[in-house]
Amino acid sequence: MIKKIFTTLLLAATISPAFGEYRVYQYYVRTKIDNINPANATIVTSTLNPTSYAAYHGGKLSLEVNLLRSWVCMGDTSKQSVCSISEGKELKGSLQ
Repeated sequence: MIKKIFTTLLLAATISPAFGEYRVYQYYVRTKIDNINPANATIVTSTLNPTSYAAYHGGKLSLEVNLLRSWVCMGDTSKQSVCSISEGKELKGSLQ
């Protein structure tokens, strides 16, 4: 019993603390619906991946979502706004 407790305490002392991270995507988004001015296109920053973003906001038939760039934010992800690209680490290559 004491050996189990000692082993557990030893492991707990040697394990480094965990750090969270999340990926942020920046998109150029415009509508595909007729009679809506394409000048309504915007740049959007979101934590949703490209497929999820399009699905959540009306689907690929109603939106054109073009990925501009992506980066990773480190640290506590709760109750915080999305970090800027200068605070994160930009990802190159495969973004999905």
